Amino acid sequence: MSKILTVFGATGNQGGSVIATILDHPKLSSEYKLRAVTRDPSKPAGKALADKGVEVVKADLSNKDSVKKAVEGSDAVFGVTNYWELFSKDLEITQGRNIADASKAAGVSLLIWSSIANVTKMTNGKYDLPHFDSKAEVEEYIREQKIPSTFLHAGCFMSNIAGSLQKSEEGNTLTWNLAPDSKSPLFDAAGDTGKFVAGILLNQPELSGKDIYGATGWYTPTDIVNTIQEVSGKKTTFQQVPDETFQSFLPEAIAKELTDTFAMIREYAYYGPGGDEILDMSLKYVEGKPTTLKEFVEKNGPW
Repeated sequence: MSKILTVFGATGNQGGSVIATILDHPKLSSEYKLRAVTRDPSKPAGKALADKGVEVVKADLSNKDSVKKAVEGSDAVFGVTNYWELFSKDLEITQGRNIADASKAAGVSLLIWSSIANVTKMTNGKYDLPHFDSKAEVEEYIREQKIPSTFLHAGCFMSNIAGSLQKSEEGNTLTWNLAPDSKSPLFDAAGDTGKFVAGILLNQPELSGKDIYGATGWYTPTDIVNTIQEVSGKKTTFQQVPDETFQSFLPEAIAKELTDTFAMIREYAYYGPGGDEILDMSLKYVEGKPTTLKEFVEKNGPW
């Protein structure tokens, strides 16, 4: 009998990628029966998954009993939360703990948690990024509970680049408070999350307790604009601005946090010390080739 892999965020970028990858995988598709967790299975995205033979169940991440019911009988779980839907560190931690507690109660053999670095600790308090620290604190809780687990630390989403690109008849300008040579790990979340998760599933217990960095490689703003220009044929330049100027461009509710996020990337290269080595190790376990920036730009647009 196939084991159950329960996927939270099933209609989002990361969860959706996990489901698509497992369905198409020659080994994992027969090893696991997929259970997709969504807030409303009656919506088109949920119905589309059901049409593919996926079990679709309803759950509210903020409701402990609801999450417990969704996880019952699972052998493995992919857990992810979305801070930007909540704008609450405490609520995201509660949701993550609900997934962890449900996984422990179900006796799962593996919980794959979509995590990230604890920025407050990494920067010795210089930067406070709730949307990072909330996920990291859930990771710490999962480890404390001794739940069999592996942690996928997603890199910078390539899908966020377009929102920072100013377009005009003269060309494109990418404006960030990064230096032209600041490096960051780029990740096609919708295309590649499943490739990393598949690798994690296939390499247990070797990867139990490990952090896996989810990114295709390191890119600078200069790399990004050169790639966009090459693919689009439009002149594309990068403009570095001071933190205060960048913050003034953004909606007030997210301005400081996003400005500090880029400042952290500028100073700590996103993952912090040891990032190069851990990413190199992580890429050895990916099922399939991660999407390069050029491939992403070619598939998305217009630029």
